[in-house]
Amino acid sequence: MTQRSKIAVTGGIGSGKTAVCDILKALGYPVYSCDDISREMWREAGYLAMLARLFPSCTIDGKIDKKLLSELVFRDVEARKLLESVSHPRIMDELMRKMGEHSVSFGEVPLLFEGGYQSLFDGVFLVTRPLKERIAAVASRDGLSEAQIESRIAAQLPDEKKEGERVYRIENSGSMDDLRRAVLSALSEAGLV
Repeated sequence: MTQRSKIAVTGGIGSGKTAVCDILKALGYPVYSCDDISREMWREAGYLAMLARLFPSCTIDGKIDKKLLSELVFRDVEARKLLESVSHPRIMDELMRKMGEHSVSFGEVPLLFEGGYQSLFDGVFLVTRPLKERIAAVASRDGLSEAQIESRIAAQLPDEKKEGERVYRIENSGSMDDLRRAVLSALSEAGLV
C-alpha cells in the first residue's frame, strides 16, 4: 500500500459492509459512507429541486418523494442510470475529499464496481455472504419483500465479477468474532497492520 491509502469497502446488499465498517471504526480507522453522504445531499434544497425536475412522476406537491423515487429506479434501468449520473459523481467527490484528510481511511461504497470507481482506491475490501443470509438480513433490516430484495440484488454485479489484484475478500458467514478475524486478516494482507 502507498503512504496514503484509500480503501473501499463494498459488497452486495445485505453482505455486511456496515458491520465491517463498524469493526474498522472500533480499530481506530476513519470510515466514511456513501450512504451517509447521500443522506446529507437529501437535505440540500438545490439537490432536491433538481431531482424533482428530473423525476416529476416521483413528486408529491412538487417535492421529490424518496420512496417513489426508490421504487422507480429499481424497476426502470434508465431512471436508475439517470439518478446515478447526477448523484454518484457528487457523492464520490465528497467521499474522496473526506478520505484525503487521512493517511489511511476507508469508504463504504455499495456500487463501487457497478460505477467503475475502483480505480480511485488503493485497495478494495469485498464483503461476501451467502445469498440466503443476505436476503434474510435485508428483509429484517428494511422490511422489504423477497421480490424487492431480489430486484436490488439483480441491479448489482455478482461478487465473482468483482475482481482485481488489490481486492481483498472478507467472508461474512459466521459469528461477529469470525468477521472481526476476517477483517484483521484483510488488513494484514493489504499491508495495513
